[in-house]
Amino acid sequence: MATRGFASTFDDVWFVDGARTPFVDYNGLFGALSPIDMGIKVARAALERAGVPAADVGSVITGSMAQASFDAYMLPRHIGLYAGVPIEVPAIQVARICGTGFELFRQAGDQIERGYCDVALCVGSESMTRNPIAAYTHRSGFKLGAPVAFKDFLWEALDDPAAEVSMIQTAENLAKKYGITREAVDEFAALSFARALDAQARGFHAGEIVPVTSERFELAGYQPRGIELPRKVERVDADNHARPTPLETLAKLKPVYAGGVQTAGNSSALVDGAAAAIVAGGTYVRDRTLKPLAKLRAAAAAGVPPEIMGIGPAPAIRVLLERAGLSLKDIGLIEINEAQGAQIVAVERELGLDRSKLNVNGGAIALGHPLAATGARLTLTLAREMKARGVRFGISSACVGGGQGMALLIENTEA
Repeated sequence: MATRGFASTFDDVWFVDGARTPFVDYNGLFGALSPIDMGIKVARAALERAGVPAADVGSVITGSMAQASFDAYMLPRHIGLYAGVPIEVPAIQVARICGTGFELFRQAGDQIERGYCDVALCVGSESMTRNPIAAYTHRSGFKLGAPVAFKDFLWEALDDPAAEVSMIQTAENLAKKYGITREAVDEFAALSFARALDAQARGFHAGEIVPVTSERFELAGYQPRGIELPRKVERVDADNHARPTPLETLAKLKPVYAGGVQTAGNSSALVDGAAAAIVAGGTYVRDRTLKPLAKLRAAAAAGVPPEIMGIGPAPAIRVLLERAGLSLKDIGLIEINEAQGAQIVAVERELGLDRSKLNVNGGAIALGHPLAATGARLTLTLAREMKARGVRFGISSACVGGGQGMALLIENTEA
């Protein structure tokens, strides 16, 4: 596959620190929460963990794919303001579907190197539960007997009308292309659950999670916002989708499509959650003797046919490595979003990846995939594991609906 696409490298840009909420099952404990309020929560936590005053932030870059509240247009601005960022600092919303969380880092790196700011606050926040039941054709009213066009936005968004395929069907196409069996997909899914449970038991995931409680977010001169959890729920501090899921359990599930390999158990979990990162220039980091998680080295994106969108990480990673002057043997750890089991196995086979270096703390099959938050979560998880293992280079990546892939290269300069 040709390594076409775009890539940028960064000379002196740093991922200082980050935080995320727990990832909570669809229609669960976060079901009533606005992505704005989840975003404010993780933004405040990331700033605190990074040791960066909100007053030093010069740019707010956010992502959220769903129109999950009536004030959704205000999401980037309100996350910044209620996180304490000065009122003069602008905010922007970016979107690359499942690659949005990586795009936050890329745009932060570009802004810092072009001199727009010294510090960027990056936040991805997604309520899958609050995706609306929507209609786009009734502004002028309803005619007698005419079809009523209200549909489930979340369900409809899983289809790509250009290729006339669902996202699950794109994974089935990859299974056929790469000869991937149902057993191979279930084996990967069982490993994802096992690794996630092990990481949870070791307290690894807790190290990046900020516990969520009911609270108010005050902003002088403006209306308060806040988080209100369900009655009798005082605190949510752990991901709740991961559960013991052996291969024999997965093997009993019916495929989504007759004769196919994808099931509800070996596809990414539907969850709500948010993640934030603080990205800063080297001069700022050194002047304040901060201890960043990683250096942001490069970002890349590439296009692939929509009907096999899940292979997107492969060309994106190849472009990334070419631009950075590295090869896969230089990469000690890789995090790739597990959109579907067949999709991640196809990428693994296409690139010849070592599974012992891939998603070592579990992935989206076990933990979930809140669209705009995923890239930030993957990169935070990767940077923390690189520190723990003394690994120098790592890549985080994801496929993107419509036929894209995106990838980031980070470096642990202490390795």
